[in-house]
Amino acid sequence: MSAGATEGLVIGLDLGGTKIAAALVTPGGGVVARHARATPALQGASAVLDALAAAASAVDPTGQATMVGIAAAGVIDPRSGMVTSATESIRGWAGTALGTGLADRTGLQVACDNDVRATAGPELTALPGSRGSLVFAAIGTGVGGAIAVDGRMLHGAAGIAGHFGHLPSAEAAGLPCTCGAVGHLEVIASGPGITAHYERLSGTSAARLEVVAARAATGDQAAVRAITAGASAAGRALGGLANAVGPDRVVIGGGVPHIGPLYRDVLNEAFAAELMPPLRGLVPQPPLHGRDAAVLGAAALTVALPLHRPGAHR
Repeated sequence: MSAGATEGLVIGLDLGGTKIAAALVTPGGGVVARHARATPALQGASAVLDALAAAASAVDPTGQATMVGIAAAGVIDPRSGMVTSATESIRGWAGTALGTGLADRTGLQVACDNDVRATAGPELTALPGSRGSLVFAAIGTGVGGAIAVDGRMLHGAAGIAGHFGHLPSAEAAGLPCTCGAVGHLEVIASGPGITAHYERLSGTSAARLEVVAARAATGDQAAVRAITAGASAAGRALGGLANAVGPDRVVIGGGVPHIGPLYRDVLNEAFAAELMPPLRGLVPQPPLHGRDAAVLGAAALTVALPLHRPGAHR
């Protein structure tokens, strides 16, 4: 690599409950190096911050990067750099000073955001012009999302904008949500939600969503009903959001849409049934980017969001 090619390199970090992914990224979005390690999720926030700093050092051993962008699990406020809310999938993560904590450990300025919003960033950039609108959903272990309107990603109070999993859902009526409320989309439309619904309907256990999908493919009616309930709930919610936002594009990522055409067909039908006339013809699409989407989105945060400095007063 020439000396000029090293100018403006940024480290992108993607923090999940099980894995930390790191990439050294050029200003043009090229990935120079990659690194991954396990998330010490049960060891507390300080250990997680230490692991993030270690991943940054490992992917950039000669110290060429000028900044760090991190896409993290939880409700992240990019302005304060705080984790304002989180589940215990990462122990003690809520209340963590992510921006300044990582800046102190790396010696670099840090931009941070929720992982789904960061992943949606490149999808927004890919829209024609500079004022595109986007609804991005990630349906997997949970149901997350991001909303961009007229070229601007929405963050909201405390960074909570885009948490689609906590929209009310008729299909989830009476079911307790991990947030403490009842009847939210996540408990019927996420992978674990569909699996749990299958177990309620059938009275038999299923280790994971793929087992439910395989049983549906053989004609198991409880499995079919569980998958279609989750897909319909997600489609209706996203259709309603589309009416509220008026997006140019709707993107659905995450692992659940990969379980097969039954899920996708039902979701698309439910989505279309909700749309107002000006949006008819809008169809949810898969993400444009592959395995590097989150780390590329994380790196891009450094030019779009506030930067948190090492040693900043707290």
